[in-house]
Amino acid sequence: MPAYWQNDQELYALVRAELFVAVVGDVMDKMGLRKQFFPPRIQPLTRDTVAIGRAMTVLSADRADDDTTPPFGLMIDALDSLMPGEIYLCTGGSPEYALWGELMSTRAMRCGAAAAILDGYTRDMRGILDLGFAVFCHGSYAQDQEPRGKVVDYRVPVQVGQASVSPGDLLFGDCDGVCVIPRSAEVEIFTAALEKARGEKHVRREIEAGMPAKEAFRKYGIL
Repeated sequence: MPAYWQNDQELYALVRAELFVAVVGDVMDKMGLRKQFFPPRIQPLTRDTVAIGRAMTVLSADRADDDTTPPFGLMIDALDSLMPGEIYLCTGGSPEYALWGELMSTRAMRCGAAAAILDGYTRDMRGILDLGFAVFCHGSYAQDQEPRGKVVDYRVPVQVGQASVSPGDLLFGDCDGVCVIPRSAEVEIFTAALEKARGEKHVRREIEAGMPAKEAFRKYGIL
């Protein structure tokens, strides 16, 4: 573990204080990890929302008309399994119904979850905003999941757009989108991102003082 942090809580505090999704994405690009972003339609409900935490992956699917499995499938089990600092990440199925809502947010908060990230819609937006729970999604859409979709598995590897996510990978989201940081490379990625972000602050001061952008890039390799 690097000197910058000793545990997840210290890492999360550093990320919130000093980092943003773009700089982490830049670092991963330079490492050859170029398929780490979720589709751009996955956005926070409010522009000041920031989320960092470990993925609790959830796989959903559409429900057939003659489906006799229990309502919501394994969704309630997945929700109740959330642990402190985890992010409920749901993908799969069609965008014809909401994957999240106010009561789910209430339960997730009680479990200590950090956020919900959905490759689909939420509903009950006003209630969720009143709760102050972090949600990233396609937007708000009231049509109910129960007769139309179900959770078929959770804590399994999933694919969100071009990005592959394993349970326990770190997810980082802000107003520029969401990226996944592989657990196997997180120390290298966040160490480099912190150093790059601190370097960018210095370059900004130089540019504010009058340094041309071309000279700043030649001297520091940052722009």
